[in-house]
Amino acid sequence: MADRVGVVTVAHGRHAHLREQRRVLTRVAPGVRHLVVAIDDEEISAVAGPGADVLHLPTDPRGLPLARARNLGVSTAIEAGCALVVLLDVDCVPAPGAVEAYVAAAARAPGSLLAGPVTYLPEGRDVPQDPQDLLALSDPHPSRPAPPAGEVVTGGDHRLFWSLSAALDVATWTRIGGFDEDYVGYGAEDTDFGSRARARGVDLVWVGGAEAFHQHHPVSRPPVEHLEDIVRNATLFHRRWGHWPMSGWLEEFARRGLVDWSEAELTLKTTGGPG
Repeated sequence: MADRVGVVTVAHGRHAHLREQRRVLTRVAPGVRHLVVAIDDEEISAVAGPGADVLHLPTDPRGLPLARARNLGVSTAIEAGCALVVLLDVDCVPAPGAVEAYVAAAARAPGSLLAGPVTYLPEGRDVPQDPQDLLALSDPHPSRPAPPAGEVVTGGDHRLFWSLSAALDVATWTRIGGFDEDYVGYGAEDTDFGSRARARGVDLVWVGGAEAFHQHHPVSRPPVEHLEDIVRNATLFHRRWGHWPMSGWLEEFARRGLVDWSEAELTLKTTGGPG
């Protein structure tokens, strides 16, 4: 089955993290096909090396077209004959056994949207040279289920779906319809995808053993550098689904006077800046 698994990664920059992902993936899942979608980044081909299929996509004036890039990667994997597609964020490396855990879960819960736990590595903690040593660093994000290896949790909350590490078979991808490409830039496209899955009756299943490890990089809380993207995408999501995503960030933006936000409307007051 490994030769019919495609791993899709979207990349723009993050070259060091992509190199580590390639190194680990080729060690722990050597039979899979790795499709890297490079957004406006010609250097990715050299970074990824000869073992990856690199697809190039221009950027969008409004921001990175992440939804479009994931759709391109998945559709290409399916056209290449992949029966199961794993979404893996460029910052993540897979644990030993992660791909096998997704394959087993897809057979156990066919037609489901599968998601694995993610451990965020702290600043200064590099990915071990031996991928087996990753398992000793496991400390999954507490806001999402993390069943033991070999177990699955069905009936998941679709609002918690994330594309950091996820998998689905071809029929499930077709049923959900892919990511909504109207989302451009940072924020909400994952939550929208989870909502699409729920609306189409696709169960969200958390998969023990399908763990990924997120390499550290600095972040802003809230991500004020993505303020315009978040306002635009949150407004689109609200129009689609009738409620607001990313409410914690929106509350903080409102508290800082960057937006006017009510149950009915979200308005950008300023382009903002780091605060």
